[in-house]
Amino acid sequence: MKVLVIGGGAREHALCRALSLDPDVSALHCAPGNAGIADVAELHPVDALDGAAVAELAAALGADLVVVGPEAPLVAGVADALRERGFPVFGPSAEAARLEGSKAFAKDVMAAANVPTARSYVCTTPEEVDEALDAFGAPYVVKDDGLAAGKGVVVTADLKAAREHALACDRVVIEEFLDGPEVSLFALTDGETVVPLQPAQDFKRALDGDEGPNTGGMGAYSPLPWASPKLVDEVLESVLQPTVDELRRRGTPFSGLLYAGLALTSRGVRVIEFNARFGDPETQVVLARLKTPLAGLLLAAATGGLAEVPPLRWSDGAAVTVVIASHNYPGTPRTGDVIEGLPETAEKDEAYVLHAGTARDAEGRVVSAGGRVLSVTATGADLATARDRAYAAVSRIRLEGSHHRTDIAEQAARG
Repeated sequence: MKVLVIGGGAREHALCRALSLDPDVSALHCAPGNAGIADVAELHPVDALDGAAVAELAAALGADLVVVGPEAPLVAGVADALRERGFPVFGPSAEAARLEGSKAFAKDVMAAANVPTARSYVCTTPEEVDEALDAFGAPYVVKDDGLAAGKGVVVTADLKAAREHALACDRVVIEEFLDGPEVSLFALTDGETVVPLQPAQDFKRALDGDEGPNTGGMGAYSPLPWASPKLVDEVLESVLQPTVDELRRRGTPFSGLLYAGLALTSRGVRVIEFNARFGDPETQVVLARLKTPLAGLLLAAATGGLAEVPPLRWSDGAAVTVVIASHNYPGTPRTGDVIEGLPETAEKDEAYVLHAGTARDAEGRVVSAGGRVLSVTATGADLATARDRAYAAVSRIRLEGSHHRTDIAEQAARG
């Protein structure tokens, strides 16, 4: 199977790494990729938002499967352009990807499917914003209706800050605060059958102790020793399958990766948000534990064959990923800094480095090229071992001005 992966972050590096280990994959390509993905896949320049250009590349490569990684190309209709040319695509149509592209649309789908979620208001005027903030009170949860690369949500007790964020958005969803721990659950779906993966937890805040601003994610771990063994089945029954059924009923079937961000509240499971693709950095730990070869699963989702797929196989161990971010992230990040220590960290002690925002400079050195630069991932028999290995690998990497959280999976590893 010849596989083309679209994107260039750590999620795509994790996907490419897993696909490179699959014996059924005869050729692996990534566009545009990054400095780390180049080690496992052949890179190609492409505008990932240009469906026609992506389809032309797929045709030139003779791709048997195209995997669209990031949300922006999905919302822009890249999967539709590929399907029109006859390529099997892992990733939903633009219409179905509105589940992530519009918070208001997602709320409408959840209401129709009777999926449990936070009460909310969709606001477009200052008056509506003030009414909604007053109705719910602090802590305020304010979400930009559109795509915002993981930075469109503000959760704050500061009314002024909540109002400023709301008024900066064209359309905003203001909702009640959900108590309880958060869980990410991915599921593969072909539009009818839903196959859940293993849950993970990510860390959105920039600083230790869940302090600082929201980010795209500073680390993750899996499995969740504190979660109920029935959690996955419960979410499949009450959230994932009803959502997929409702989208099919509307004539916009969702095939690809459905990601449910969940709060385990005192009143039960509630959906915080849906995403239409693998999440970053949770993908890094979920794929580290998946033993079933990945290419066949993604192809089955793309071609309506998930009902025939045997039960997934998982390692009994754990995985932890720690994100190394550039200076000033999640503000305007500094780029162009040389990254040292990568050779010493390559596939050592069950730890490895997945590149997110990296490039090569004129001298061929790997340099920072984004906010989240690397995802250092490790596996082990348990969370404590995986965590120790991940942080040992982090300590070998040098990137001037960088920062990372030191408490990823710390509480869970203690048990």
